[in-house]
Amino acid sequence: MMKRLFDALVSAMGLLVSSPLWIVIPAAIKLEDGGPVFFPQARVGRGGRVFKALKFRSMRPGADRLSGLVQASEADPRVTRVGRWLRATAMDELPQLWNIFVGDMSFVGPRPLMPGEIEVRGDGTLVALEAIAGYRERHSVRPGLTGLTQVYAPRDIRRVDKFRLDRLYLKRASFLLDLKLILLSFWITGRGQWEARGRKL
Repeated sequence: MMKRLFDALVSAMGLLVSSPLWIVIPAAIKLEDGGPVFFPQARVGRGGRVFKALKFRSMRPGADRLSGLVQASEADPRVTRVGRWLRATAMDELPQLWNIFVGDMSFVGPRPLMPGEIEVRGDGTLVALEAIAGYRERHSVRPGLTGLTQVYAPRDIRRVDKFRLDRLYLKRASFLLDLKLILLSFWITGRGQWEARGRKL
């Protein structure tokens, strides 16, 4: 309950403080290609419940329909110029403050995954994430805007390794650890280093 209260209060404060960005960012997205500002996407939450996660759009319109449910790579050609800045600073995820406020997400937890998401391995093999060890355990808590995996894992490592970090977070979860991960996330955001995270923090 303490974590949920913290999430609700801080997300409400974040929505208020970030209100000027809700004018600047949509204007920049519209000026670049005229496409939609928001990118709502189904994600799997606590207990396997599916919810709509909100993001500022960082890819070309319709990019997900062309490539399928595949996580973006660091130099993904689908990402727009404005989108590269949004992703480097994690500003594309600013609308998820609303998801935290209403209880779909938490500030800290495993990254929310898409239903039916796949991993493309080095040999081109496609693997459903549900088949990877650790997938179900990570849904015992609300997914997080940030977390152990988001902060410390390089983007392109195997999902089994990311899920191992998620399970480590579940074992060591505490309010102090959450605060540490939130502060580290602000530091990475300030440096614009989210796309390069996991190299040298």
